[in-house]
Amino acid sequence: MAMNGAQALFKALTDAGLNTCFANPGTSEMQLVYEMGRTGYVRPVLCLQENTVTGAADGYARMAGKPAFTLLHVGSGFANGLANLHNAGRANTTMVNIVGANATYHQPNFAEHEFINGNIVDLARVVSHWAHQAKNASDLAVLGAEAARYSRLGAGKICTVVAPTNCSWDPAVAPPMPCAPIETPKVSPQCIQDVVALLTNGKKTGILLGSHTLYGEGLELAGRIAAATGATLFAETFAPRFARGEGRVAVDLLGYLPEQSVPQLQSYAQLILVGALFPVTTFAYKGKSVFKVPESCAVTTLATVDHDLLAALGELAKAVGTPSRPVARRVRSEAAPPTGVLSAKTIAQTLTALMPKDAILVDEGATNGGPICDQTEGARAHDLLIATNGGAIGNGLPLALGASVACPDRKTVVMQGDGCGMYTEQALWSMAREKADVTVVMLKNDDYAILEIELARVREGDANAKMEALMHLDDPTLNWVKIAEGHGVTATQATTAEEFHRQFEVAMQTKGPHLIEAQIVENLKPMIDAVHKARVP
Repeated sequence: MAMNGAQALFKALTDAGLNTCFANPGTSEMQLVYEMGRTGYVRPVLCLQENTVTGAADGYARMAGKPAFTLLHVGSGFANGLANLHNAGRANTTMVNIVGANATYHQPNFAEHEFINGNIVDLARVVSHWAHQAKNASDLAVLGAEAARYSRLGAGKICTVVAPTNCSWDPAVAPPMPCAPIETPKVSPQCIQDVVALLTNGKKTGILLGSHTLYGEGLELAGRIAAATGATLFAETFAPRFARGEGRVAVDLLGYLPEQSVPQLQSYAQLILVGALFPVTTFAYKGKSVFKVPESCAVTTLATVDHDLLAALGELAKAVGTPSRPVARRVRSEAAPPTGVLSAKTIAQTLTALMPKDAILVDEGATNGGPICDQTEGARAHDLLIATNGGAIGNGLPLALGASVACPDRKTVVMQGDGCGMYTEQALWSMAREKADVTVVMLKNDDYAILEIELARVREGDANAKMEALMHLDDPTLNWVKIAEGHGVTATQATTAEEFHRQFEVAMQTKGPHLIEAQIVENLKPMIDAVHKARVP
């Protein structure tokens, strides 16, 4: 049967198992939209802003274990999705982007959508492991097949295909036959033996886990290795997906701020990295070390995200032998419903008590997210997704949307800071349209609170009104109940621990999207004062 380029592209993608498309299309994507509508193999999910598109595709892939594909409108639309593509890339998420473009013969005419100093592929390469523009209609399907295949290499890759309009409507040959996956490189036997020697030398050892080692088979293997050797397991600060809670292997999340993370590793003589990078601070601070690891601690890499992580852990587990003691696992925390002031602590108590088994917990709670994560380790078994893997805020709501689309039978809860929630509040509309089973806990402190801590590192005296004006969100205050309702999402407001507990309990018992505006009380003054006191003039 004769095909055009768009039909051949979709056949290549669906043959490779990609059947979910998060989209914000425009004029140059109409042939693609038309052909997508004619196929029964693709589920389209409309998002009202491109950073929601890319963030949702990220959340979907983390939970589905396979890529979604995005549909974005020309270079400017792709640029709008750049921040969460960056987060996805740093999370080693598998993803395929399809970006429309002017016809190949029209691009030299410098129509309005053309960039003033470059092209879409130039921009795409900044946040993609692989990026190409189709030369003709038949090439479009070949690139789609290559992107789908390459995106699954290692822990995951971001692949971007630029699709000029004439490549979508022109006649094309049938797409290539599906290919076997590209084999991911395995670590060498010598590397395994070197790490065994470290684990058996009697020194205090930590193992820092990242990527696919933090859930499923990877986490179980790491637990066995720790039990056999006495090593302590840590999770990288921005863990893409972290299985925790009751019955799960015990792993400590490495803190974000150096004031948190440095003491965690201070007593360790050795640190072994498995799918994680060398721990450094997100930002440099005047006169301070950028390393979270003490100088006395030797750091060794067993495997990177470009290696077969599960195979590496499997070989290491065989080499260290059967553990002589049980694997350390989290136990269930039992507590009475909280009362009084609504704070990170009381919210964590409610989440621990009421989140159902196999819930998905998304963290973009900023200054409140860390304390809530720390205090929900004893909840029922759940997956934790950290949203800001690339440091770009605005991924919490989109990530939760994508995770819910991937796992519609699991309850998704997102801890969302109010300031970063405004970056992608359009995701609420898509949650309503898709009837996504997401409960948004909007942590409303009317502040970019993390910036008050960071300002304390550089200011000499007290912050003045102009400084505070760039951090405070209370003039005017945001009304998240109205924002949510305007997007079709049921919303309530809680100002006490009791109110929040009751509202969260209702949300857990009801299908569909809910938002709870949690007006929390947060006291950061001790942290701010300590940081200011320790600053280097």
